[in-house]
Amino acid sequence: MRSRKPTSSDVAAAAGVSRSAVSFAFNNPQRISAATRERILSAAEELGYTPSTLGRMLQAGTTNSIGVLLPQRLAQVLDNPYYSRFLMGAGQVCDQEGYTLLLTPPLQDSVLKAIPYAAVDGFIVCGLEVDRGEVAELDRRGIPFVLIDSDPHEGAPSVEVDDRGGAREVVRYLLELGHRRIAVLTLGPATGAGGYRGPLARRMAGIGDALGEFGLELSDVRVAEAPVSREEGYRATRELMASQDPPTAIVALSDVLAYGAVDALQELAVNVPDEVSVTGFDDLAESAWFRPRLTTVRQPIVTKGRMAADFLISAIRGEDQHPHQMLGTSLIIRESTAKPA
Repeated sequence: MRSRKPTSSDVAAAAGVSRSAVSFAFNNPQRISAATRERILSAAEELGYTPSTLGRMLQAGTTNSIGVLLPQRLAQVLDNPYYSRFLMGAGQVCDQEGYTLLLTPPLQDSVLKAIPYAAVDGFIVCGLEVDRGEVAELDRRGIPFVLIDSDPHEGAPSVEVDDRGGAREVVRYLLELGHRRIAVLTLGPATGAGGYRGPLARRMAGIGDALGEFGLELSDVRVAEAPVSREEGYRATRELMASQDPPTAIVALSDVLAYGAVDALQELAVNVPDEVSVTGFDDLAESAWFRPRLTTVRQPIVTKGRMAADFLISAIRGEDQHPHQMLGTSLIIRESTAKPA
């Protein structure tokens, strides 16, 4: 039968002291005499007792960990190369500053339920708008947090990229090439009566801006709802190409969706870009060697992750608060776009 692990009570009994004295011996040795501490440490060594590191941290009010509050299930997040780049940036700062990084996906499909179970000093909040209940709960609990890809929030730093400008630039480029039959693969469906929200709303607004420069409107393009995955990009593109008036250009609002779009077109023996142009958004590492190499909007994902962790650790330490920060984007033109046939 497996022996019971010794506790602080066992050490206290062996040393003839209180449990508080045992705690002081490991956490606040100045509170007891040197002789008493030596007796406690000797008893602990004899019993094979080691104090809980997490317990000491929680008692001191810190865990030296930060959480990444995720809007999707862990399997979806790990399947998306965007998050690998983002976490790389955040992890670099954690390594430098002596923090660990804890991924916190929804618990029972609820991000709100996951918050109390994460033993962290603060959260990087990904993809949640400021009016969500999770943000209000973090405010109520007084937990430091940083918002990513969200609107500014009073009292908390935030980081986003110029989604609107990036989408405007890539669609303007397609229009200048001569494309008019354009389809858009979104990052998901519209949410409620208010329409699109977050990065999707800003990217759709940028598309509208570019269309307006050419006397067109959003209603002049096909919009296909496609949650971010290669499979969804493939599915949505198959449906678009089966229509009576298929597009000559597909604007995917993530590189992952664009990969799926090219998969579908190649399976249909449709040449990219001679018959259909395809663009993405992110400029993941794979986009530079994907075939054909993908025209896309580059956003500084690793930098965004680094900045998120840096801002959060500063907030945890009570240092200067950082304001809302917007990072720029740039259009990267490669082989997946051309003038319409």
